[in-house]
Amino acid sequence: MIAIFYLALQILKLYSYVVIANVVISWLIAFNILNTSNRFVYSILEFTYKLTDPILNKIRGFIPNLGAFDISPIILLLLIWFVEMCMKLYVAPLIF
Repeated sequence: MIAIFYLALQILKLYSYVVIANVVISWLIAFNILNTSNRFVYSILEFTYKLTDPILNKIRGFIPNLGAFDISPIILLLLIWFVEMCMKLYVAPLIF
């Protein structure tokens, strides 16, 4: 049971890194630092989009449109942090 708890925490942490990578790569593409015609850049971008877009689209459905600002990754990272803290505060005492 302890191993599953730590595995879930690591998966949440890894997913937060993927969200951050998605944001950074999209910024680099928006400022023309990276080119999507490069096959490696495109494959990384597509991989991060496939992992993050389903959840980010659901969050975008709840928040109002702020024009050029997209705060859905920030909300997702806050939700991941909240789930991690709840797991550490409420689930960990039951396991240990």
